[in-house]
Amino acid sequence: MGRNKKYSGYKAYQYLEPGKDYVQIKFRNEIVKEWSYTLPLSKTEEERFEDIMEKSVIVDLHEHPVAYPQDIFADRRNEGRQFMAYEALSKSGLDCIFDNMMDGSSDITSKNAWKWTDVIHDLGMRLCDIAHQDFVIHCKTVDDIMLAHKAGKLAWVAVLESLSCIENEVDRIDILLGLGVRSAGVTYSESNMLGSGLRERNDGGLTDLGYDAIVRMNKVGMLIDVSHSSDKTAMDTIESSNKPIIISHCGSRTLTPSKRMKPDGVLKALAEREGLLGVEMAGAVVKTKKNPVSNLEAYMEQVEYCIKLLSIDHVGCGPDTLYGDHMGLYRSMAARNKTGGFGRYSRDAKPGDRVLGMDMDVSILPDYVKGMENPTECLENVVRWMIKHGYSDSEIKKVVGENALQLLRKVW
Repeated sequence: MGRNKKYSGYKAYQYLEPGKDYVQIKFRNEIVKEWSYTLPLSKTEEERFEDIMEKSVIVDLHEHPVAYPQDIFADRRNEGRQFMAYEALSKSGLDCIFDNMMDGSSDITSKNAWKWTDVIHDLGMRLCDIAHQDFVIHCKTVDDIMLAHKAGKLAWVAVLESLSCIENEVDRIDILLGLGVRSAGVTYSESNMLGSGLRERNDGGLTDLGYDAIVRMNKVGMLIDVSHSSDKTAMDTIESSNKPIIISHCGSRTLTPSKRMKPDGVLKALAEREGLLGVEMAGAVVKTKKNPVSNLEAYMEQVEYCIKLLSIDHVGCGPDTLYGDHMGLYRSMAARNKTGGFGRYSRDAKPGDRVLGMDMDVSILPDYVKGMENPTECLENVVRWMIKHGYSDSEIKKVVGENALQLLRKVW
């Protein structure tokens, strides 16, 4: 049922009255026609594409599938509400999406985000919205993903990009699992009580509390992610976990020289412990010497490199996109970072400190990411590209879904 989704037309929070129940703001179009791109195929290739999309379970390991406002940093949560782009998602061909709920910018009670109350508020609002519709299933098991595929629905996985909100309370991991969170990052780019983030100059690795959190996540069955963790924290976590973990949105630093990417040694250690890498796009992040502008070709260069490095059994897709002005978000983040950013004082950078997406020359950013602009087109274009470049059906199915299912069966 991958190409025949049963969507009834529900819009996010349509049971409420804009302007009365919440402050109304203007959103960008979910899909901007001028930015949309579909990799062309021959008639025979197109038939093969449709067959793969229909029969395969398609899993997107990292996205932000919500509509963004025209003013990126306006009151964009509408008093704590994120607006899922149901209609656009119904056209994506996705059977499962990992929704990383942007709690790093959740500022309901604090300008510095990641607070426990704000995270629960965010999750509760989303679940209330989901409870009023019949297209998205709150995904808690692999069976939910298979059900979504067969029934023409979308399995929605609640994800936190960092466990900063648990502070020093390991029991909060149990609470998050009980509320339906099925994957979480150890840290975001900044450090927390569990370990060092990738933005830090001094990499202290996983703390003792972080180790306790890893043990508890293994026990309750929560997937561990180290995409934004420092290199040492990531390696410590891989070695400490008794279950495979994920790097849901990243790539090789060999191709893209940024701290946002991981060294090949970390990626190899991940694969050796049966973990999975979701290759990232994230607009401003993935660019290479061969493909200096972020686009589908740059993304697939990372995918192919990682397949050769790790084998095709350990590579999936975690594009990390959204619905709205994707590049506008990065421009806004860069502007904030020039003045210290995120409530911090500025600090002179050293060589190698650069983190793409946080510290960039916005003058060289494209207006949009051709072929990888939003969750609707990302994995469809991955399938199209792999067909065009000689990959077998079985190889394509592994990258866009089967590898993810294999990992989740071991962890959940």
